Formats: sequence, C-alpha cells, structure tokens
Amino acid sequence: MRVVITGGGTGGHLSVAKAFLYAFSARGYSCIFIGSSSGQDKAYFEKEEKFAQKWFLETSGVVNKRGIGFLKALWQQGRAFKKAYGIIKEFKPDFVLSVGGYSAAPAAFGASALRIPLIIHEQNAAIGRLNRILKPKAKIFFSSYLESSPIKFYPVMEVFFTKARVRSAVKTLLFMGGSQGARAINNFALSSLNVLKERGIKVFHQCGNKDLVRVVSEYANEGLKVGILKESLKVWQDSTESQIIDRVEFVELGEFSGVDVVVFGFSKMMAEIYALCDFAVCRAGASSLWELCANGLPALFVPYPYAASNHQYYNAKFIEEKGLGFLCLEQDLFCEVLWDSLELLESRIAQVSADLQKECASNAVDLMCDVIEQKIAL
Repeated sequence: MRVVITGGGTGGHLSVAKAFLYAFSARGYSCIFIGSSSGQDKAYFEKEEKFAQKWFLETSGVVNKRGIGFLKALWQQGRAFKKAYGIIKEFKPDFVLSVGGYSAAPAAFGASALRIPLIIHEQNAAIGRLNRILKPKAKIFFSSYLESSPIKFYPVMEVFFTKARVRSAVKTLLFMGGSQGARAINNFALSSLNVLKERGIKVFHQCGNKDLVRVVSEYANEGLKVGILKESLKVWQDSTESQIIDRVEFVELGEFSGVDVVVFGFSKMMAEIYALCDFAVCRAGASSLWELCANGLPALFVPYPYAASNHQYYNAKFIEEKGLGFLCLEQDLFCEVLWDSLELLESRIAQVSADLQKECASNAVDLMCDVIEQKIAL
C-alpha cells in the first residue's frame, strides 16, 4: 500500500506518527510525510529514512490567534492545502493517516477533496478542533477514550512495556514537566524536596533545559546534594551561571546513591527513568500519560491550563475516574495534595500499578493496522 502520514507540531503527535510509520514499513507500505516547517516536525523526521518523501510546508496554528496573526495563519494553511493536494494527487495513496495537530490540516483536507480514505488518530480525550471538523469525513476514527473506536489502545513504544513493573511502595518519585519543562511543577518540586528527603523518598526531576541552572541552583542553596544526568552536561556547560554553583556532580542512571536529587533538562531514556520511579507528578499530555500507564507508574496529573480545548484536564480526568490516578489543577497544587495522594495510594499501589498496564497493549499499532487493512480493502 501507499500511505501519506500527516500531522505533528509537538512531540506527542509525532511519536504517534513514528509508531505508525514503523508498523507500516514492517508491512511493506511505501510512506511519505506531509508536515510543517515550523514546530518540531522537521527536527523529528528530516533524517528519517523510512519515508520515501518528506514535505515540510509553511504552516502555523490557527487556534488562539486573533487579527492579523489569524489571517496570516489562515493564508498559510490555504497555500499549503494547494501544495498538499498536488503532492497527494501525484503520489496516489491508498489512504491518508492524520495524527492531528495544525500541520495535519493541508493533507487531511486534501485527502477529503480527492476522495481518498482519511484515517484519523485522536490523541486526547477532548477532540481537537481540526479533528471535530474532519471526523464525519473519516473512514476510521481511532481514540483511546471513545467507546465507538474500533481499537481503544494508544500507540506506545515497546520499550515502555519491556521496562514495566508492578510497584509495591513509593520509594522514588519523578517530577516531570514535559520536554520543555513546566515552571509550576519545578517550583512545586523545589518546595517539596526537603520533606520527601525526610520521608526517605528519592527524587528524579525533569525540569526542562531552560530552567536547569535555576532549579539546580535552588536545590544547592538549600544544602542538598544534586546529581545532574550526564545527558544535560552540554546545557550545563553552556551556561555561565552554572560555574558558581557548588554541591553538584554529574551522574549516570544507576550511579546516584550519594545524591539527594537527580536533575535533568531532557532525556531520551525516559522508559529507563520511569522504571526506577514509583510515582510521578506531571502534566497530562496524551503520549506521556499513556507511557506512564504502559509502565505501570501511578501519577498525580497537573494539567497544563492553557492546552487547546483544555485537553490535558480531560486526559487526566479519564484516568482519575477509573481510580488509577490523581488530578490537581495547577492553582490548587500544594504539598498537602501530594501527601494526600501518596496516603490514598499506599494500600492499593500494587493493584493500581497492575491495572494501569491493563489499559495498554504493546501491539496497539498492529491491531490498528489490521483494522485499516480490513476497511481499506472493502
């Protein structure tokens, strides 16, 4: 089969696109990518050899823009639609797969205009504006939250399953703000660490590259011994402010017994880090949420308050209503919320951890591919 994969903008959308790409390639499909020159699409896929072609069109998001910014974004989308239409018409795909995000619009509308089957994967519990418009036109609409979805499992990379385990107690806690970090979660971690230390709980803190020096500095000023993952060495060395901070050392995973907290800006070893932790305080982006589930790692979710359609809140609410996680709005994030969550979890952590893993399937993408082949063959 010949396939156009489209969508992206953020790492969450792109990780789903990559999961489908690898599954399609394993089945011998010829795939091309149509995304955006802005956002993370180009950095994520520019060197990806499994795509026969890659197109990065000039687009930007329309949502939350006003005035001239809105008109410019709309004009870019219109121009990109014409380009995507031509690419699709020439490539003659059997179907177009959209993983959402603003960069999906040109190719998704192009597929609809050319009457080529459109397949959509919606990541979030609150359906995005673009997918709400396109859902009636889609031949298949995958969602982990809708009962009507033919497959409800989320595409999660295999490594999060292979590193999974059932937790028995909270001995290590992870603060995580996503690839860019989250200042509210960083500040909460800084205010909580001394009490966590008193309780004998070790801490990993993913703070984002931009906030790395500030976070390490504040921990050091509290008299805490800080270990910085060697993955963040270059970010640290590039900062002139870092040279005046004592009480830090660079550590590898598994070599941090002498430090109070392990800090890092960003890591490509999140599955390994999850495996070392027993509880997380984090945002509720779809990919991170389902990776935590696959790994069996319970969490207190603090949704990003400005996410489109408040989708992070509804993602977290979906897990909370199953009794498998905790939800706290950013403005209500106080230490007492964390202590209460840990206390409520204490007697049932093993059951929660095991049940989280049941929400996922390591062969989710293959199951979706089977459905696609059945529907497209009709």
